[in-house]
Amino acid sequence: MPGIDECLLEAMRLPGALGASVVDWTSGLALGTVGDAPGGDHETTAAEAAELARLAAEHRAFAPDEEIGWEGKEPPVEDLIVSNRDTYHLLRFVATTFDSSVFLHLWLARSDGNLALARIRLGEMAGRLVLG
Repeated sequence: MPGIDECLLEAMRLPGALGASVVDWTSGLALGTVGDAPGGDHETTAAEAAELARLAAEHRAFAPDEEIGWEGKEPPVEDLIVSNRDTYHLLRFVATTFDSSVFLHLWLARSDGNLALARIRLGEMAGRLVLG
């Protein structure tokens, strides 16, 4: 089972990958980074992506009806996709044995990236990621 570094290196092998990180969305801290960061700063990117992750994970509008009040379980959101003119940001939530407050963030070029493949592979990586 891969740790953070191995997982990030695997993410960077995806077509169009520009950068990747593992982020704790409660603190906004990057637990690991690789490649480039939007704006050139991994820590700022992690903090800003964490705000978006918190918004989606903590609001009822995005939760399946049966998962209201998910504390300590898997997050109700699988992933978030934000697109702009030239890139995609894919945030994939990771279920953990403690509080499931971690996500993978992949920054992907639209010109040569494959969003569908990235979603599948990040889901697989999230399922295998070992934290601790």
